[in-house]
Parts: sequence; C-alpha cells; structure tokens
Amino acid sequence: MRKAFWLLFALALPALAQDPVLPAVTAIHTAPTLGELPPPESLRPCCAFGYDLHVRAAGIPIPMYQIGNVLTLGTLGKHHYNDSAFGAVKNLLGLSEEQNGLIYTRRGGFIDIAHVRDTADNTFYLFNRIAPTLGQAGRIFYSEELGVRRVQLNAFTPPAGVRQRYQLAAWLAGHLAFEIAQWHEIAQWYGFQSVPGFSEEISAFSPEDLYSNLLGARLAINVILSGHGGSLEDYNQAMDAALKQVLTRLLVATRGETEAMFQQIDGDWWNSHRRVPDKFLVLKRNYDLQENRLPTPVPFETMPPYRLTMPEQVGGFRLRDLGELQIYPGHDMQALPVPAQYYGAGAFQGLADRAHETDKTQLARTEK
Repeated sequence: MRKAFWLLFALALPALAQDPVLPAVTAIHTAPTLGELPPPESLRPCCAFGYDLHVRAAGIPIPMYQIGNVLTLGTLGKHHYNDSAFGAVKNLLGLSEEQNGLIYTRRGGFIDIAHVRDTADNTFYLFNRIAPTLGQAGRIFYSEELGVRRVQLNAFTPPAGVRQRYQLAAWLAGHLAFEIAQWHEIAQWYGFQSVPGFSEEISAFSPEDLYSNLLGARLAINVILSGHGGSLEDYNQAMDAALKQVLTRLLVATRGETEAMFQQIDGDWWNSHRRVPDKFLVLKRNYDLQENRLPTPVPFETMPPYRLTMPEQVGGFRLRDLGELQIYPGHDMQALPVPAQYYGAGAFQGLADRAHETDKTQLARTEK
C-alpha cells in the first residue's frame, strides 16, 4: 500500500517539477547529515514593515529591528547559517556578509528576507536532527517563546528506500520549521520580547511574514534534496543561488520600485506618520496560518500572484501525523492563556483568530 502511495506521489511530482517559479526537486541526491549542527536559536533582526521609518526616540536604537532596509537582488549579500546570537548582532551592526530587509516582487508581493533565511535554517537544522533516526519517537527542544517549544516526533515505519526516507525527512523538516514560524507570529502578538522592555507587537502577523517563511522552507527543502546539505559551506552557497533564482522568477523589483510600492500603500498597509515600535504603524496584517497560501494581495498589482504550497502528504505519509510543534507552559506567558497541557499546532489558528478580532477592535478605536 505504501509503495502505491509513493508511486502516486511520484506521478504528481513531474507536474510540480515543471513549476516555472519554484519547481520541486524530484531527482534526489543524498548527502551525509551533520551530526553536530548547532540550532539556529537566535532569529535575525526583524524589518518593521515600511521604509524610511523613524523610531519613537530619535537616536536610540530599537533592539531586534532594522529600520528602512530595502533590498535589491544585488544587495542580498551571502547567506550564513545562523548558529549563534552573535550573528544577529552582526546583522544589526552591519558587519555581516548577508543582508536582510524587505524586497518587492510582482508575483510574491513583499518578501522579508530575514524570515526566508530563518525558516530555511530551521528546516536545515531539523532535517539534520530528523533524518538519521526517521521513524523513531523523539523530542527536539527550542528556547522559550512565551511557552516551552518542543518538536514532538512520532514513531512510524519509514519508507524502505534511502532516497524515499531522505525526501520524507526533508519535507517533514520544512513542515515543522513552518510551524515554528507560525508560533513566532503568535508569540509576538501575545507579548513575547526578545529583548525585555521592547515590544514586538508591531511585527506580529505582518502581511509578508508567513509567505516569506514558507518560501524559506521550500527553498531549503530543494537545497537539501539537490544534495547540497553535506556541509554548511555547501548549504550557504546553495541558498544564495536558490534565493536569487526564485526572486528573479517572482519578478523582483528595483529599489525604486519597492519604495514606490510602499508609498502607494501608505495609509492602507502602514502609516508613515507613526514611529517604531508603535504597533499600528502596521495597519495591514495577515492572520492566516495555512501552508497553502498566496501572498497578501497588493493593491495596484496586475501580475498573477504565485501560490506556495506544502504538501499534506508525502509518499502516503501525512506530515502532521509524523510530528508537530507543541507549546508547554513557560515561565512568563504574558497575555497568552495557559493551556491545560500544551498548545498543539491545531490550536494555533484559533489563537491567531483571537488576535485578529482584538486588533480589529483596537484599530477601529485608534481611527476614531
């Protein structure tokens, strides 16, 4: 029965492989896993949505935010797997070889490059943890974000073939990395602060965030399945090439075109008169957590949007049955209600919907 499912999946993959924007890799090339890979615990600095932004207290830097960093295809720098908090500091100080910021594409809308890179790195890390013991029950712990983040891996009988196992591990890693991204949006809204005293609510559910995260997961899956996961150097270089290629196919804009698009949606998606970190500097948010998603529709754009997807099944295995991110009560849960036991991935959308309803009420009050 499993073999039949794998054949059905194989028949579907040629169509995905012909996708002109982000073709799925079907010719699997395996590489040794990295047993001592450190986790990408420290996220890259966020980019507040908008450009030419100002901070509430002039001259005082806002931790974890890069202000007005509009990128182009030629200013992306070099991807570097984010294996320490020092990487985030280097990004903030402008000392890193990689650059992070916002870039507009005609088919993918606004893309937050930091979110792309973060979820790509989480996919790569999780793959290296999952692949060697695929099918065995296990737990992978991350640092607290309001609650204790635990990736729960369930026991199952994996495929017999080496390439089939490799493929399943890569897609499962991408699926779980996207759940980590979903939770980060929720945690920011409910009060998580990377640096105590500095609110991150401005960034929660920003319209470009989760599309960018899903793009990062898909890119990393392709990099892994193309055989470029055998070393950090190979992974970093392959990510550079994959990122530039997909942005080109999404019809990436120039710096001037990105800034012009920001100007057109000023007052609709963001308020240029507000200052970072005021929450309602960002007026437009996307609370949809789905893995099958279009970019948040951009007014005035005439090109058809590109749909990003994460398959529910790979070779007859439902990814959500193989593992999930679970959030257990933490030391400081801020505004997040304490769960009876834990929040599973199935509870995430309800928390996002609650945030949406609250924001609608608050935003209506600010506009009176």
